Amino acid sequence: MQAKGSKLWASALAEAAPTPFWTDRPERPAPTEPLTTATTADLAVIGGGYSGLWTALLAKERDPNTDVVLIESAMCGHAASGRNGGFCAASLTHGLANGVDRFPDEIDDLERLGRANLDAIEDAVRRYRIDCDFERTGELEVATASHELEWLQESHDSATSLGYRSDLMDAAAVQNLVHSPTYLGGWWDRDGVAMLDPARLAWGLRRACLELGVRIYEGTPVQRISKSHGGALNLHTPHGEVRAPRVALCTSAFAGPLPKVSRHVVPVYDYALMTEPLTDEQLHAIGWKDRMGLGDASYRFHYYRLTSDNRILFGGYDAIYHFGGRIAPALEYNEATFETLARHFFQTFPQLDGLRFTHRWGGIIDTCGRFCAFFGSAYKGRLVYAAGYTGLGVGATRFGAEVMLDQLWGMDTERTRLRLVRSRPLPLPPEPLRSAGIQLTRWSLARADARQGRRNLWLKTLDYTGLGFDS
Repeated sequence: MQAKGSKLWASALAEAAPTPFWTDRPERPAPTEPLTTATTADLAVIGGGYSGLWTALLAKERDPNTDVVLIESAMCGHAASGRNGGFCAASLTHGLANGVDRFPDEIDDLERLGRANLDAIEDAVRRYRIDCDFERTGELEVATASHELEWLQESHDSATSLGYRSDLMDAAAVQNLVHSPTYLGGWWDRDGVAMLDPARLAWGLRRACLELGVRIYEGTPVQRISKSHGGALNLHTPHGEVRAPRVALCTSAFAGPLPKVSRHVVPVYDYALMTEPLTDEQLHAIGWKDRMGLGDASYRFHYYRLTSDNRILFGGYDAIYHFGGRIAPALEYNEATFETLARHFFQTFPQLDGLRFTHRWGGIIDTCGRFCAFFGSAYKGRLVYAAGYTGLGVGATRFGAEVMLDQLWGMDTERTRLRLVRSRPLPLPPEPLRSAGIQLTRWSLARADARQGRRNLWLKTLDYTGLGFDS
């Protein structure tokens, strides 16, 4: 299907800056000094994204006397935490459907803990005066093909069975909320998702950590870990080292100094566009008065939302893996994907003819075989890690930080007893099987979208083995 004006997308992209919108701000904080000496700490945190920042902050909240050092290879929030879509979800399992499939016996507890976690994030934003445009709008999932209406019904039924405020809508009701010729129906989870500015959340958490006495060293990659006398661990960096009895590894999709984590993690590139601010007339043309996040129900889905100054972020669809799990700055820019997203944007909102994009960018997501976080340990429990958040780390990383702190201090809690925490996904096969399997899966998902959602033998095999790619 062609957008209104077959090359409308080309002119709309012409002046889009190849950089993340969220971090392209004058208020971006100056980096801290790198580590240049040897030091000690009660807790060392490796990684300055949401996972590491929440871990450091919560450790200080639990005991202000805990000496915490956070080490970041670049700058806090520079990677996924500063360039994502800003959807802060309550789900700990990458959606209710995935949670029901994988953890049916504890889904009620996981959902309750996830909602409490989102409440706690909202409370922290308020207490630490983090100006990140936090809006508890919920998320509207829309059907753009007739077979997706049944999926929305299933999501609505599951949500209402747990007592959530959930609205199932026909085409007319959805059009009353947001005007798009592609929408056939919708399901609105009113309470389970908040919209926010992801970079400002990261910067706000960083500031809160510093105010509580966390020592942050940016521009300081951890090159290796070794055992020290007395059971502590040494973290070796280019110009210094940290010795600590407890270490939290929070490197997300990046390999980090513990290779075994990478056997379970697949770094995939996701891409997004940001428009210029909409005029009042343009806003009226699309409705969207309740400002909820939006996503379509297809396997290769798009996500989109309004910013505080009424721009539209539009991302998703392509999830690109490079052979060997390659990560490089050049891979953050994929013109073919940007063009595809622009075409899809104007198919969704043809009434926005003439709107231009100001930014285009990409970044890596740490996905895994079960689509939600997994946990593990090394060095006889002195080091713990969490990874595999699969795009829902804006919210779930805070819960993961609580889990890691429970584990490091040897606490038996409701969190540590969860099968979600005690189990791990199957390791991914080595190359070239890994790359071949991922590319076959991407092709199969596109084919399923074109065939009324019917999953082929390959996808059914993945489902059977617990590696079902369903979103």
